[in-house]
Amino acid sequence: MSRGAEMVYIPDDSDFSSFRDQCESLEGWHCRYNKAGVTVWSQGQEESCTVQKIKTRISCKDVPAETLYDVLHDTRYRKKWDSNMIETYDIGRLTVNADVGYYSWKCPSPLKNRDFVTLRSWLPLGNDYMIINYSVKHPKYPPRKDFVRAVSLQTGYLIKANGDGACILYYLTQVDPRGSLPKWVVNRVSQFVAPKAMKKIYKAGLKYPEWKRRHDPEYKPWVYPEQNTLPSVSLAELSVQHADSLENIDETGLPEEHLSTSDHES
Repeated sequence: MSRGAEMVYIPDDSDFSSFRDQCESLEGWHCRYNKAGVTVWSQGQEESCTVQKIKTRISCKDVPAETLYDVLHDTRYRKKWDSNMIETYDIGRLTVNADVGYYSWKCPSPLKNRDFVTLRSWLPLGNDYMIINYSVKHPKYPPRKDFVRAVSLQTGYLIKANGDGACILYYLTQVDPRGSLPKWVVNRVSQFVAPKAMKKIYKAGLKYPEWKRRHDPEYKPWVYPEQNTLPSVSLAELSVQHADSLENIDETGLPEEHLSTSDHES
């Protein structure tokens, strides 16, 4: 995030504005993939930096911006479409538009699986929507032995309405995976993982209205804060998750040919 790295804070309008600018700007970004309506850019030293910024854009026909916003908030629905997810749940709420949550995901074999604890905040702006997060430490959710605790320096979505019943989705992420990764993994993220993830979200948006009609259609605590029954979390309970305080594993020697094929279908 854009502020000093020591204090946990809830993002304000300037943080959301900065995030939007990063999504929409092309300056300093290198196009790594552009195919079938999906574009991926990266920022950072390709050879030496595994903590790259990755930005992805997809045009979503027949999916209104507010529908995609619901998809990205709805943890129950996420279990239907996010096949890389192992587990996700909300830990507690900070304000009407900020909470703390947990997410773990399957990394391509033979890499170890990763997990996060993040402070997430969201902001509807007219017909556009933003959701952003960064990693924090919560005393009741320390790193687990069966996962590598990764660090989100800044991750988020910008959903822009694009005419009647359509939208454009940007996904921007800068994550420290807490591991010295092989170069092929870094390349594969932009060539296979990111485009596939965006297509999954788009397809999830197409199917969400029908699913939601059958699963508590009025329940949207991200839109109606009075529905939120999560326990309150105080900022004082949290601290910034610094990468250098976590285990760093060396996976640079892992060969590409052992990658499970199901993880990189485009």
